[in-house]
This record gives sequence, C-alpha cells and structure tokens, in this order.
Amino acid sequence: MAERQEQTAPDAVMTRIGQVVMLHHAGDREEARHRFLDLWAEIGEDGDPLHRCTLAHYMADTHDDPSDELAWDLRALTAAEELTDDRLAEHESALAVRALYPSLHLNLAADYVKLGRSDAARTHLRRARGAAESLGDDSYGDGVRAAISRLELRLGEGGSSGTAGWGPPRQRP
Repeated sequence: MAERQEQTAPDAVMTRIGQVVMLHHAGDREEARHRFLDLWAEIGEDGDPLHRCTLAHYMADTHDDPSDELAWDLRALTAAEELTDDRLAEHESALAVRALYPSLHLNLAADYVKLGRSDAARTHLRRARGAAESLGDDSYGDGVRAAISRLELRLGEGGSSGTAGWGPPRQRP
C-alpha cells in the first residue's frame, strides 16, 4: 500500500509548473516566462522528460517571437519522445504518452504557419491528425480535434477529416 501511495504523491516540480501556468493565464506573461526559465535551469536539458515536456510546452506560449515559440515546442516534442507510459502513470493526472502527440504536433504546425513554412506546418498537421485517434472522447480531445480541423481549413486541407460536429474550439491555435 505504501508503494502505491508513493506513486501517486504530488510531484513538486509539476506543482510548481502548474503554479506558473496559472500566473501566465492570469496575464503575467513576462513573470511566467522568467519563472519557467528558472525552473528550466533547475531541471536541466537532461532532466526528467515529463518535467521538460510539460514546462517547454507551456513555455512556448509565453513567447511573442514565433522562432522562440518553435524552439520550445521542439523541446517539448523531444522530451515527449523520451517519456514512457510508466513515467506518466506516476503523475496524478496521468495519460498515455501517445495522447500528448496530437497537441504537440498541432502546436508545431501552428508555429510553422506563423513562420510562413507551410510545408513543415502541413507535415506536423498530418502527424497531429494521425495521432488524434489516441485522444479521449472528452473536452480535451474534442478541443484538440477542433483545433486541428481549424488549422486544416486555414491551410486549405479541410473537408476530408470528418470533424463536423466536434466540440467548440478549446486549444490553440
């Protein structure tokens, strides 16, 4: 029983990341960016992949420069590739690694659109769509699928995805 409790114990770094996310959502983007950078320095380039993936994913949203945003989204994808389902299961709001990929690729596609790199955007958009089957039938999954559909339409790739009727947009872009 003690081993089970140890696995579900709060992760202090994830808690700190969540606190910075709340700061960012409250409108203090610059302070959030500084705190994320401090956390990144603590975690390090070779730190826990879950911490790096989560932090980089949210850090990207604190940047105005699309190149900086892309760099952080690429870091998030790289860290996700090192994650295992076992590591995610240790976190209290665990999901499967494969469920991260639709959002990560969607964010990369949006970054490439901002940078005027439509071929790269389409590549990541196809990867997001392909990975979307791993999403749950819930508001998060609906939001990611809706965002994929919106970006497909923006890039002129809509129509064949069969996404009509999915929930309201809840994810960037």
